[in-house]
Amino acid sequence: MIYTVTFSPAIDYVIDVDKLDLGEINRGYNEHVYAGGKGINVSIVLSNLGRESVATGFLGGFTGEFIKGELEKMNIKSKFIQIEGNTRINVKLKGFKETAINVSGPNIGNDKIEELIQYIETLKEDDLLCISGAIPKTLPDNMYELILERIKDKKITIVIDSTKQILLKTLKYHPLLVKPNQEELEEMLGVKIESKEDLVLNANKLLEMGAHNVIVSLGKDGALIVGEGIEPNFLKAPSIKPVVNTVGSGDSMVAGFIDEYINSKDVLRAFRKSVATGSATAFSEGLATKIEVDEILEKME
Repeated sequence: MIYTVTFSPAIDYVIDVDKLDLGEINRGYNEHVYAGGKGINVSIVLSNLGRESVATGFLGGFTGEFIKGELEKMNIKSKFIQIEGNTRINVKLKGFKETAINVSGPNIGNDKIEELIQYIETLKEDDLLCISGAIPKTLPDNMYELILERIKDKKITIVIDSTKQILLKTLKYHPLLVKPNQEELEEMLGVKIESKEDLVLNANKLLEMGAHNVIVSLGKDGALIVGEGIEPNFLKAPSIKPVVNTVGSGDSMVAGFIDEYINSKDVLRAFRKSVATGSATAFSEGLATKIEVDEILEKME
């Protein structure tokens, strides 16, 4: 089974506006409410691709109940740790210029942290654990390590999608995949990447630190993969549609890789599906669907 971890889920409340005047009453002409969070996005895309997963993390209050309800509507299993306080609501204003207001989540006690770790310790051999996103201020800054240290002797496949020192400190646990973008790779290694050769060189540094495979997402330019036993590969998805929204594209790449890797155990096939799935999300208003991904796969070289 696949398990996705979201430390700080959110309701994303998206309002379409023509303009925004501070200090005035503004009118929105459309609104959407989504269950959000990087790990949750991975579970949603996996579900869209026909793959089961269990979403876990921390939820609380009426907003937490809403997220659980939305996942149930999509037939996604969940096992969240219940906390005091309400799960956060992030407000996004879309129109002539996109504006986002992201808030901090509720406080999370040590007992709840331990409860989550104990739940993850119940995972079995050959399960896959995907941990995504930043660590909120309400949690210890070594939260990834606290989890991975407790399961290091189990044969659980690990996928990590985070940034900076958080990602670097997970490499000693030999994750199957890590997925920084180019800017994040530059930031975590303190370098400036100016060529494809630079990109390959620095991505390989993450392999040397312990990762089995590294995908570096490059936005409209596609992605690079380096890995054990494979040559570095660049892949660009076909520009069959205009980019609509890049939010969730990285999470979709992770989901596409996981889905194909479980099917074939072929890293390059998984990389190809990763790029197609990320592109499918970028080309649509929502997260990638199987039909959209298959359409792109047919047109990829």
